[in-house]
Amino acid sequence: MTKVLVLYYSSYGHVETMAEAIAEGARSEGAEADVKRVPETAPEAVVKDAHFKTDQAAPVAEVEDLPNYDAIIFGAPTRYGRIPSQMAAFLDQTGGLWARGALNGKIGGAFTSTATQHGGQETTLFSLITNMLHLGMTVVGLPYSYQAQMTLDEVAGGTPYGATTIAGGKGQRQPSEIDLGGARHQGALIAALAKKAAG
Repeated sequence: MTKVLVLYYSSYGHVETMAEAIAEGARSEGAEADVKRVPETAPEAVVKDAHFKTDQAAPVAEVEDLPNYDAIIFGAPTRYGRIPSQMAAFLDQTGGLWARGALNGKIGGAFTSTATQHGGQETTLFSLITNMLHLGMTVVGLPYSYQAQMTLDEVAGGTPYGATTIAGGKGQRQPSEIDLGGARHQGALIAALAKKAAG
């Protein structure tokens, strides 16, 4: 069975919700999909004062988990148009995987959340994609086969580089059905391609 890892970091739960939708999409293609998160690196006082969501059910991943999967889909919110330090710290530990080519040929994808429509969605996705390319992965975005990302009827996430959502400046907006649909679509597409690649 094709194995997919949805690996994310989420401060307030928006990316966590998207991660579950990505996994749903992967499972719809018959894949086994695990949802894991990277370790929190912010000091406990910062986490408490900023009211981070600390009751996330996903287990914490270890770098050596990654080679066990046929596909890995990385999700993180934006920090000034790039990935947050928590995800960067995790990815910075993958040098051993890179040195032995442990992720060469695996399928990858990225998803994100920003406060605003133009708050760095595409640059954050590319921050994740750059790491995947260096690790030898084949990157899959959210193609326009997911037509809902082209809507002009409401505020919605979605880019050809990956599924996205818009959280609002105070985190008041949860992922919409269009956003979650994009996540499911990308998860399903990646799982299907990983299954083909595995032969």
